[in-house]
Order: sequence, then C-alpha cells, then structure tokens
Amino acid sequence: MAETFACSFKATEQGARSCISAVMQQLRDIDLPVNRAGDVQIALAEAVNNIVEHAYSDLSDGEIYIQCDLSPDELKICISDTGPPLPNGELPVGLPADISGPMETLPEGGFGWHLIRALTCRLHYERQADSNQLSLFFDMQAKQN
Repeated sequence: MAETFACSFKATEQGARSCISAVMQQLRDIDLPVNRAGDVQIALAEAVNNIVEHAYSDLSDGEIYIQCDLSPDELKICISDTGPPLPNGELPVGLPADISGPMETLPEGGFGWHLIRALTCRLHYERQADSNQLSLFFDMQAKQN
C-alpha cells in the first residue's frame, strides 16, 4: 500500500531548507529505506533549489508544492511551481561539469541536473496550464544491502 503526503512552502532559501527537512522526516516516518534516504534528499534539494534560484529568481511570492507517494517498490515526488516554463519545455540534459582544470577555475554550479538524473530512476516534466510539474522517481528496490 502506498503512503501519500503533501506540503507547500514559500520559494525562499529558508523555506526550501525547512520543507526539504520536513519532507525527509515524513518520508523516514513512513519507512523510506535508510539506504535510499541520501539519494532522495540530494535529488530533492537540487530540484527545489533550482526552482527557488531560477524559476522564482525575480518573484517574491513564489510557492512550491510537493507531493510524495511511497510504495514498497517506488517513491514518486511531484514538485509543482508557477514559475516560467523550462526552456523549450524540456528538462536540461544534465551533462557532468568539466572539473579537469585547476582548482581556482572549477565551476561553482552546473552539477544539479547531472546529480538529479544520476540519483533517480526516471524523471518527468510537463507544463500544465500555468504550472511546472516535475516528477522524480526512485526505485526503492535499488541499493539493497
């Protein structure tokens, strides 16, 4: 049987931190496997921080809505926002950043979508009316020890 819960928060750095922490605690409370928690938290944080930094960068009243559905086989996290659509209506490719140069020339960003893609088993994005809908899927059977 799947466990479902949802929350929403103001799209600020503080709101994002508080919500990510609350979502992770609630997922642990409904039996998110311990060996999957780190991957879920990193991917969720990257996705939410991208929305705060990019979708709502020029807006002060943005809201983000998160719904989680956890079953024994899969975790689905749907993240909704009303920021502008992604360019070309598509998720970024998420190529790994080039880290081959000297330390002082390494990029500060550019790792997010690569991490999200690496940590999830699949992603789905669509624009519905005036809302972005991003779904992160995690295989709960993966990484069993």
